[in-house]
This record gives sequence, structure tokens and C-alpha cells, in this order.
Amino acid sequence: MRNEGTTMKDSNCIFCKLANGEIPTTTVYEDDDFRVILDANPATRGHALILPKEHCANIYEISEELAAKAMKLAKKLVTEFTEKLGCDGYNIVQNNGEAAGQTVFHFHMHLIPRYKDDGAAFGWHMSELTDDQKVELLEILK
Repeated sequence: MRNEGTTMKDSNCIFCKLANGEIPTTTVYEDDDFRVILDANPATRGHALILPKEHCANIYEISEELAAKAMKLAKKLVTEFTEKLGCDGYNIVQNNGEAAGQTVFHFHMHLIPRYKDDGAAFGWHMSELTDDQKVELLEILK
């Protein structure tokens, strides 16, 4: 998704502007493909966002190469930040589509440090599959 050596951007996308330095951010990491910033409305202390400099709305649009780089970067940063922050765990969250909680339509990954009893919650209600539902889903998904 490159155009003559420049990164494809959406001029109306706030995350494109943040990722490409057009709006000041609290940047904790940057390379040719990504800028990682502290979330302005963090779930916990140290919550950061991985923002590709190239515009893609979600996982359906991001190239496999860039998606792989994003996951490798998430692993690298979470490993480093866990030690620096002294947190007890990490959530790596990536939402796709409004129904899944995506509010900014520029692919991004949340790196959310977790601390014992931090009170941060991510919600869905657990349910159980019946044997018939399992069979039906296997037929659909295979």
C-alpha cells in the first residue's frame, strides 16, 4: 500500500495525523512503520497504542506484512514495558468494526498493562456451546 515511497494517509483520519507527527503526542516508540503513543484516556497506567503510519481502517484492510510487524512490535514492547512498569500482565486488544468496539477507524492495537486489582474490565458474557452448536459451527468454519 505504498505510493512512490510515501505512506498512504487519510487526511481526515486523526490517527493518521497522530501516527505521522502532524499532531503532538506522547510518543514512547517510533520506527519507519509505526508510532506508539500513550493513550490519552488510559484504561490503566502505561496504556499505549500502536499506530501504523499507513492508513488502513481495520484488520481486513491491513497488509499481512504490516499486521505481522505490528504483532512483533507488540511482543517486543510488552516484554520491555512489563519490566519497566512492574505490571502483573498485559492485554493486547485490537477491535474491528463498530459492533466490536472500534471507535476510530484506523487499525491500532491497545497495549494495556494489568496490575493486580486494577479494576480495569473488558466485557463479554461467557456462555456455553451445545453439542449441536459445536457441530454447526465446525461445518461453517472449516
